[in-house]
Amino acid sequence: MKKLSLRARVLTGVAAAAVVAGTVGAASASASAPAAAPAVKTDTKNRNLQESTHLTLAAATRAAQATLDAAEKENQRVSVAVVDRNGNTILTLRGDGAGPQAYESAVKKAYTAVSWNAPTSELAKRLANAPTLKDIPGTLFLAGGAPVTAEGAPIAAIGVAGAPSGDLDEKFAQAGVAALGQ
Repeated sequence: MKKLSLRARVLTGVAAAAVVAGTVGAASASASAPAAAPAVKTDTKNRNLQESTHLTLAAATRAAQATLDAAEKENQRVSVAVVDRNGNTILTLRGDGAGPQAYESAVKKAYTAVSWNAPTSELAKRLANAPTLKDIPGTLFLAGGAPVTAEGAPIAAIGVAGAPSGDLDEKFAQAGVAALGQ
């Protein structure tokens, strides 16, 4: 058997440590989250194929507009982002007068909510037990993100930013989620 160089052994050790750390971090991040039933069906004839549930552009637009309408009723100027299951932005709407920081914050809140299938206000509470969660790129652990689920599994999320409190942002995001049920 060929002996690995010192460099190869160090790189292998670093890679193994990263896998272990990632597994531990993922476990601690989801430890208090309920197990979600998959919204993915495997083709029994060909296990290389899967079918998953997605939010349509029309539905995402309806949800985003319902979110903006809820904010406008309370004279709040916000931005709204809707992302798919993979965290890719489906659409964003910048409400009249929304601040420049609101756009990016809304996208990050939506990404965070879909990643853990939980409202971002709930995820922010988890930082006490897992403070390094906030170091994951693209995430924002502030209230204002709400997952959209099908059969208990996340298929999308709505993020809102710009109101004077995260509680209001999340209230408006939930209005968008509720619009999808109508």
